[in-house]
Amino acid sequence: MSDRIYQLKDDLAKLIERYSKQDGVHSTAIPSLYFIRRSNVTDLKHGVYNPSLCIIAQGAKEVLLGQEHFKCGPTNYLVSSVDMPVKSQVMTASSEEPYLALTLQISPSQILEILSDSEIPVGKKENSKRAMFLSPIELSLLDAVLRLANLLDNPKDIPVLAPLFTKEILYRVLQGQHGTTLEQIAIEGSSTNRIRDVIEHIKVNYDKSLRIEELAEIAAMSVASIHRYFKEVTSMSPIQYQKQMRLQEARHLLLSESTDAADVAFKVGYESPSQFSREYSRMFGYPPIEDIKRLKAKHDHRKND
Repeated sequence: MSDRIYQLKDDLAKLIERYSKQDGVHSTAIPSLYFIRRSNVTDLKHGVYNPSLCIIAQGAKEVLLGQEHFKCGPTNYLVSSVDMPVKSQVMTASSEEPYLALTLQISPSQILEILSDSEIPVGKKENSKRAMFLSPIELSLLDAVLRLANLLDNPKDIPVLAPLFTKEILYRVLQGQHGTTLEQIAIEGSSTNRIRDVIEHIKVNYDKSLRIEELAEIAAMSVASIHRYFKEVTSMSPIQYQKQMRLQEARHLLLSESTDAADVAFKVGYESPSQFSREYSRMFGYPPIEDIKRLKAKHDHRKND
């Protein structure tokens, strides 16, 4: 990285730290911009990455999508162009030098607007690639990101300038080496755009039985094609994707509500509590009740530290 990039990264880290006094995910006065701070290396956490750009100003993390590993640090940036169930872990962090990062949410309409306004050559509709990628950070992108984040010190400028700076940031990503992957979410009729429609359907109906023929109809694809393209975009089959969504929602319900595992199993779409318990253990490493006790004990221990 050039000296100028190091300087901008340092400036960004200071700004994030100033607006993130405690560990956690912090919303900002810019609706699509979030800051993240962690003072410790974390265990692997399950979550869903929404369409977004992630830039790390300090520290490092690893993101696991299926069998793929994305090692993210200050020299690169991570983009997810559709909702992705992932596991992630902060690898480098301490109380003296916490992990500091930001995420900027992305919508297909923003990408479409930029493609319409610019002379970026649009790839073919058939281009179907993994909807998550890592790219080297570039000075022009980082400069635009810092200008966007600096608007938090001048809130009156946010309504006018935040959309302009966000547009510039996404324009820079589209010009990067993986720009065609991002543009595909906005191109009507592209396989990625159609798979995004299927993902939306699964998200809304995660607790219902999946009919692959119905998904193929939504995507206007054959049954064979829906399997192939869905796996190319997300690294998993539609059934595996739904299972991840179900189990993550089940864990959320068990943590937030006083309810038993069998009730939660039915709520998220399982007909058999024993099958739910088996699949939950396979994903999270512990049976439901044991897992929740462990997580709550860990949370109480951190609060008392």
